[in-house]
Amino acid sequence: METKSVMIVGVGGQGTLLASRLLGNVLISRGYDVKVSEVHGMSQRGGSVVTYVKYGDRVSSPVVEHGEADIIIAFELLEAARYLPYLKKGGTIVVNTQQIDPMPVVTGAKQYPEALLSKLQGTELNIVDVDALALSLEAGNAKAVNVVLLGVAARFMSFDGSEWVKVIADTVPPKFLEVNQKAFDLGYKT
Repeated sequence: METKSVMIVGVGGQGTLLASRLLGNVLISRGYDVKVSEVHGMSQRGGSVVTYVKYGDRVSSPVVEHGEADIIIAFELLEAARYLPYLKKGGTIVVNTQQIDPMPVVTGAKQYPEALLSKLQGTELNIVDVDALALSLEAGNAKAVNVVLLGVAARFMSFDGSEWVKVIADTVPPKFLEVNQKAFDLGYKT
């Protein structure tokens, strides 16, 4: 199998690392060679976080270069715009419509870009926007945004939804299992 590349991008505290672990576990359960690399930029203070996930028959490096990502899962609009150059032609970017102000915006030094979603949609790329926060609240927990986004992204991968449900059950603590399974299902059916 040709090597595939997925990027998960967001800000610290959004659950990008759990999302990458769930994705990696699904891929491993399918028998793929999987490489994962995480980059934390002041993630504990709301900074940018990116995870590279590559899988296939044989993967030598986890790093995803510009124009190489088959799928980008963006937990926040500005992060979607920041990492858009990594998406390959014909790739898909799943974008949470949530806006989280970075520190320069919080301090008043900068302004959050206006109409960012419209600008992204104005490109010729395959952009799938979703209000993952609203769906996670419907599932029962605002912190389930990550699993909602995985559910949406799973539609663009060749894995059955039941494989994801099993990995979620094996990975998340039992007290959060029902919320996460519902969050995945809501994303998958969106």
